[in-house]
Amino acid sequence: MAVPYGRKSRAKSRMHRAATMKYAPKTWAACPHCSEPKMPHFACGSCGAYKNRQARALAAE
Repeated sequence: MAVPYGRKSRAKSRMHRAATMKYAPKTWAACPHCSEPKMPHFACGSCGAYKNRQARALAAE
């Protein structure tokens, strides 16, 4: 019968977990108002729109 390996320490477990973890790149979506790229669930940086309303006022240029 096979003998199991010894218990991994916390550091070894976390090191293994961190090395095998896959990080997904950030996703971008087009703003429905101005078609600029923006992150989902965030207000648009160029027009300030979020969920079909003006979420933030833009500074006058």
